[in-house]
Amino acid sequence: MLGWSIIFLIIALVAALFGFTGIASASAGIAKVIFFIFIVLWLIAVVANAIRGRGPKP
Repeated sequence: MLGWSIIFLIIALVAALFGFTGIASASAGIAKVIFFIFIVLWLIAVVANAIRGRGPKP
């Protein structure tokens, strides 16, 4: 999911470079949404592992 966020961010940067402001703002918005979804899912996973008492795998 983080990979998709980075892809949309790159699309936004390239579109902004060439002056396509509509595409750039849409891609940046999608990248933000996907990034925040990734962060929320990551936090849920960390809390779930902490509650179960498991540590990270070596």
